[in-house]
Amino acid sequence: MIIIMKPCAAQDSISAVVASIEAKGLSAHLSRGEEVTIIGVVGDKSKLSTENLAVYKDVDRIVPVTESYKLSNKKFHPEPTTVKAGNTAIGPGSLTIMAGPCAVESEEQLMCIARAVKAAGATVLRGGAYKPRTSPYSFQGLEEEGLRYMQTAGKETGLATICEVVSLPAVEAAVKYVDILQVGARNMQNFILLKEVGRTGMPVLLKRGLCATIDEWLNAAEYIMSEGNPNVILCERGIRTYETATRNTLDLSAVAVMREKSHLPIIVDPSHSTGSYKYVPPMAKAAVACDADGLMIEVHNDPAHALSDGPQSLTFQHFEQLTRELKPFCELVGRSFVIPGNITDENAAFQNAAAENIAFGNAVSESVPPENIAIRDPEVK
Repeated sequence: MIIIMKPCAAQDSISAVVASIEAKGLSAHLSRGEEVTIIGVVGDKSKLSTENLAVYKDVDRIVPVTESYKLSNKKFHPEPTTVKAGNTAIGPGSLTIMAGPCAVESEEQLMCIARAVKAAGATVLRGGAYKPRTSPYSFQGLEEEGLRYMQTAGKETGLATICEVVSLPAVEAAVKYVDILQVGARNMQNFILLKEVGRTGMPVLLKRGLCATIDEWLNAAEYIMSEGNPNVILCERGIRTYETATRNTLDLSAVAVMREKSHLPIIVDPSHSTGSYKYVPPMAKAAVACDADGLMIEVHNDPAHALSDGPQSLTFQHFEQLTRELKPFCELVGRSFVIPGNITDENAAFQNAAAENIAFGNAVSESVPPENIAIRDPEVK
C-alpha cells in the first residue's frame, strides 16, 4: 500500500506514520515531491490496520497497491528517477548513448573505439569483459584484464563505463573498475546475482529477458532495489517471437508501458534486438521518438573481424552519421543531446581512430563491404 500525506505535511506527522509502520516490522520508503510526500509500505500489510493509519495527522488517503513489485512501481515514486554514473546521468531531459564493442578484445582496440564514440556524442563506454556464450568454445572474454582496459579507457576519455557481470566473482572484480554493472538477458531472473548487484549500491542496467513479460522484468528490478539500491536502469533488448527476419523482435511498446508502470529510466538496445547493422539506425530513431531515455549501440573498429557480434556492430562512420541524425528526434521529444566539437573536429577524430586501426594491425572496416561480414556465432545478450 501507499500512504499519501497532505500537501506540506509536517515532518513530525511523516515520522509518526513511518514509526508506526516500522513498529510492525515493515519497511517504509519515502518519496518526497515538491508538496506531497508518499510513504510506500513493503512487507506483510496484514499486520497493519488501514483504519488506524488513516487517523494519523496529515494523512490524506491510503491506496492499495496490487502489483507484486513495489519499489520500482510508479505509484510508490511518481517522479521519474535519474541515475547518475560517472560524469553522466540517465533519465528525463537528455539522451544518453552507451556505445562500444560487444567484447573487449585488446587495450588498443578499446581505446580507439572509446575516443571515436565520445567524439560522436556517447557518454558511456560499453564493453564486455565476461561473455556468456551459447557454445563453450566461443570467445568468453578477457575477464579482469578486460575490466582494467575499461577503467583505463574511462579515465582517459572521461566516459562512464559499463560491463556485464555473470557471477559473484565477476561482481567483486567489476566494482573495482567500472561505473555501471550490467545484468544480461540470460540472467534477468538469476535472483542470487540480482541480490548481489543490489548490495553493491552501484548503478545497475537490467536487460529484459528474451521471453520475459513486463511484470517479470519489474519484479527482477525489485530484487535489486529491495537490497537498498535505487539505481536501476531498464534496457529493452528485444524478445523472442516466431519472427526470424531479425535476431529478436524489438518491443518498443515496452517503453510506453514502462512510462505508466515505473519511475525507472529505460533505454533501448537496437543492436541485439535486430542483429544487423542495417536495422540499428531506424530502430534507434524510433526508440528516441517513443521517448526512451537512452540507447545502447555496438560500435567496432573492424566489424568483419570482431570476436563477437560483428554483423550488428556499426562502423565509426555509421555511428557518427547516426548520432547526427538523432538530433531532430531528440528535439521532437524535448531531450538534449550534445555532440562534442563541430563536424570537422569529429571527422578528424574518426580519421585518427581509423589510422590507429591500421597501426595495431586491424583492417579498417570500411574496406570490407558490410554485406560480406560473416555471421560469427550470434549470441543472446
